[in-house]
Amino acid sequence: MSDISYYSAEGLKKLKDELVQLEQIERPRVTQEIADARDKGDLSENAEYHAAKEEQSHLEFKIAKLKNVISSARIIDESQLDTSKILIHSIVKIKNTSNGMEFSYTLVADSETDVRNGKLSVNSPIGKGLLGKEVGDIAEIQVPNGIMKFEVVAISR
Repeated sequence: MSDISYYSAEGLKKLKDELVQLEQIERPRVTQEIADARDKGDLSENAEYHAAKEEQSHLEFKIAKLKNVISSARIIDESQLDTSKILIHSIVKIKNTSNGMEFSYTLVADSETDVRNGKLSVNSPIGKGLLGKEVGDIAEIQVPNGIMKFEVVAISR
C-alpha cells in the first residue's frame, strides 16, 4: 500500500501526461527495437537485442511506478488550506539565522520537486522541518553539516 501524495491540478496533469507518453509512444518504440534486433539472428550475441530488452525493463518499471504514484495522488483544494501555517503548496520565505540569507520555496510533492525553480519537496529535510511552522517561528533542521536554523518570514499561497 502506498502513501497518499497531494498535488496541484497542474502537477497531477503533468504526471498523467508523462504516463501517456511512456505507454503510447515509448513502449511501442522499444517493442519495435526488440523486434528489429530479434530479426538480426543469434540472440545470445546480439548486443542490440539485450540493450533493447534492458531498456524495456527500465521502461516498464517506470510505468508501474508512475501508475502507483497516480493511483495514490490527491488534488489539493488550496482555497481550503490554512494560510497561517506552512503546509504543502505553501510559498514560504525563510531566513537563515546564521548568515541572514533569505530564500523562497514552494513546498510540493516529491515528483514536482524542482529546486532550481524554487519547488522543494515536503519530504526533504528542510520541507519536513518547515511543515506546521508559522510566521516568526524558528525551524531547527538537521542537515548533513549539522543543525541549521531558519526563521519563517512569510507564508502565502
